[in-house]
Amino acid sequence: MARAKNGGNGHLGRLEEAMATLLQNQATFVQSQQAFQARMAELERITAERFSQVHALLLEHSRVLTEHTRILAEHSRMLQTLPEAIREKIGFKAPPSH
Repeated sequence: MARAKNGGNGHLGRLEEAMATLLQNQATFVQSQQAFQARMAELERITAERFSQVHALLLEHSRVLTEHTRILAEHSRMLQTLPEAIREKIGFKAPPSH
């Protein structure tokens, strides 16, 4: 009977060791998971911040492009009238149109 008791305790001891290892591994896993989740939250915050900065920059570029388009249109209009203005300035008169 003493032998059965030792055999049982041997298995029980290994089971207790396995359970202790399992609990330690679970605790390590939970810590790793928490660290991972914290890092993911930080990356999401950084990504949102950078996206906001890029969005603001694109809006500014769009505003500048719109202004440049307006200026180019104005300059095009001025350049179209320039030949006639030069003719008038130097006294050249176009032949009358019929």
